[in-house]
Amino acid sequence: MKEKVILGVDPGTTMMGYGVIKSSGNNMELITLGTIQLSKYKDHMLKLKHIFERSLQLIESYKPDELAIEAQFFGKNVQSMLKLGRAQGLSIAAALYRDVPIFEYAPKSIKQSITGNGNASKEQVAAMLVRLLNIKIPQHLDATDGLAVAVAHHFQGNKIPGHEKGKHITWESFVKNNPGRIKK
Repeated sequence: MKEKVILGVDPGTTMMGYGVIKSSGNNMELITLGTIQLSKYKDHMLKLKHIFERSLQLIESYKPDELAIEAQFFGKNVQSMLKLGRAQGLSIAAALYRDVPIFEYAPKSIKQSITGNGNASKEQVAAMLVRLLNIKIPQHLDATDGLAVAVAHHFQGNKIPGHEKGKHITWESFVKNNPGRIKK
């Protein structure tokens, strides 16, 4: 059984949650979880800069083999979706910059993997993670949201719709699979 480290990220522009686990076969162990507070930055561009820098710091500190990130969900507020997409993109860019394979999961599939219910609340997800990993509920549930992404990825065994097992989203694979989209 190959051991791997998975960094899970729940992107946000007010608070970004993350969790890092060690995965080996069916076993998983918590390395760390936490949040990155962004509300103290009033300028949106400074928030984005901080998201990229902190994502790089997490990658450099924990050396994950894979990044699992929550995908955007479609809401009614287009501006919120745009800001969230930027935050997600910066965490993805940090992983790409360090050649870390990226896996993206829809919010409902994360909840389904953790609780068996795609409509579970943040509290239900956190409670299940407490049982699975024998941890205490953190002050901010954004931390358990980030951890949930990593745990869902562990449960999925790297199976992502539209991607064959073992194929990761990297710049190299993107260029190889999209030759017509690259301008020379």
